[in-house]
Amino acid sequence: MIKAFKNLYRNYLLEKHKVPEYLWQRTVAKLPVLAYLQTDELQLLREITTLFLYKKDFIAAQGFKLDDEKQLIIAAQACLAVLNLDIDYYDGWREIIVYPDTFVVNRDITDTHGLVHKEIRALSGESWMKGPVVLSWQDVQLDSFQLREGHNVVIHEFSHKLDMLNGRANGMPPLHPSMHREEWTDSLSNAYKHLQKLLKSHQSHYINDYAATDPAEFFAVVSEYFFTAPKALKQHRPAVYEQLVLFYKQDPESNQQ
Repeated sequence: MIKAFKNLYRNYLLEKHKVPEYLWQRTVAKLPVLAYLQTDELQLLREITTLFLYKKDFIAAQGFKLDDEKQLIIAAQACLAVLNLDIDYYDGWREIIVYPDTFVVNRDITDTHGLVHKEIRALSGESWMKGPVVLSWQDVQLDSFQLREGHNVVIHEFSHKLDMLNGRANGMPPLHPSMHREEWTDSLSNAYKHLQKLLKSHQSHYINDYAATDPAEFFAVVSEYFFTAPKALKQHRPAVYEQLVLFYKQDPESNQQ
């Protein structure tokens, strides 16, 4: 009975808040990261995106003009990550804040010696535990309208949200029952440590340097590669790619064949 009611309510929301056909088609055409999806997958993505837009509040910062198309561009890419998961993976928070350009954060950080320092950084995106996702529209545009290998700020920040479902961002999102924690840890930890080793010895490497920051950033960066450059990720880090296939329940590289 509960499941039937949920399905009825879902269908009601999909009909009442339907994304206009012309706007959806125009958005899909603008986003090359969606090009590998089949017709039925695009239909499912449209439904999940519709529910996402209903559940979330988009907030424009610094006088930015945030229209329906810009919201849809962000939402569709955010929902790509949960296409075969569940929109409920994004529950527990509500706001997406969009700045026109990179935004500056000023915060106190504590170093390994217990000393507190002021940190000022210009960011293209940020995800807060139980709080908003913050994005720079300039960077969203840069990553959305052309396929940039290993770069997609929307996927990066929303993968952090998935990572945080276990309580904190540490590169260990909640795995599915069919997955094995040891295989996930071995695959991603070994690749993460190998990248750090290559950087320290100034050797050439494939993955973006930022992935070596910490395990949370490694997961977010390889998620960017998974959706924007799946063939290359599978070639260079096949074990990592396989774990992401199991987690996201998608195989972008296979779909591009």
